[in-house]
Amino acid sequence: MKTFNGKNLDPDAATQYLLQHGYLVVEDLLGKEELMKLSADVDELLARERNEPFDPGDGPRADDDDVLENYMADNYKISKAEHNRIMKRIRYDRAQNLDTPWPTDPSSMNKAFFHLPTLFDNDKSQRINNLPNKLIQCGRLMEDSVVLNQARAVLGKDCLLSDIGATSIGPQTDGGAWHIDTPLTQMPEPLPDIPIAVQNVWMLDDFTSDNGATQVVPGSHLTRKKPSWGYDGIEGEIKLTAPAGSMAFWLSHTWHRSGPNTTSDPRRAILAYYTRSWVSTWSDFPSGVSEKMAKEYSPTARYLMGWSAKSIVRG
Repeated sequence: MKTFNGKNLDPDAATQYLLQHGYLVVEDLLGKEELMKLSADVDELLARERNEPFDPGDGPRADDDDVLENYMADNYKISKAEHNRIMKRIRYDRAQNLDTPWPTDPSSMNKAFFHLPTLFDNDKSQRINNLPNKLIQCGRLMEDSVVLNQARAVLGKDCLLSDIGATSIGPQTDGGAWHIDTPLTQMPEPLPDIPIAVQNVWMLDDFTSDNGATQVVPGSHLTRKKPSWGYDGIEGEIKLTAPAGSMAFWLSHTWHRSGPNTTSDPRRAILAYYTRSWVSTWSDFPSGVSEKMAKEYSPTARYLMGWSAKSIVRG
């Protein structure tokens, strides 16, 4: 695995490597003080949301809710309490949308249209959603020059931030399943031969071979195929290991997963996801980020999050 240094990075060489191999690792992007501040703030959010999970309310059951309940139970390693909480959120949002049903079963639906667990691996691992409304440092990360240059180089200068969140992969967990990212999951093979989206991870802890470092299969983006859903090893896979303060970047076509964490400590990170401007984003930040908070971000960050970057009402 080749790594680049953020202090003397050649952007064109980095883009060429990304397009050829499907991934990129850049070290030395976060200074010690910034890393400590981010880590402390993320820890505070993780603890707060674990103790007081967001609960806007509930909504009425639908006739096919048992299908969705079974889908959640079959595809995610979650506790009964988390399962019930997610179903409440789905019912609540459906009620806000005039109880409008989906036209097909959840396995065929765009996953951006319903809530997914924030506690997984049976409550050992955790995710924080809607991070820009909770952590002002998101602005610095989402428009970091190295990240944004790479995103714009492969997606166009008008690309958007589809999502940004924080994760903690818990100790003694098995890792995630191999996958590619939305919207490719909704597309038939062969997949498009142009990058549709890119993802990057900011390493708040050292990413090591045994603490859940992201795993990728270099060159898999060129197959234009999807990996089989599963947890077994794949020939040619590598682990994106690097010190805390580094950043890993990969194309949405690239087969990847979070690795097993066999240590006694969590592995924390902030993940961001960028898409072409004509792709529906994962998160609706203009609806989820308060006006007061939004004004704290730069115009570039606000555009990335969706301000002045969505379909308009035409009268």
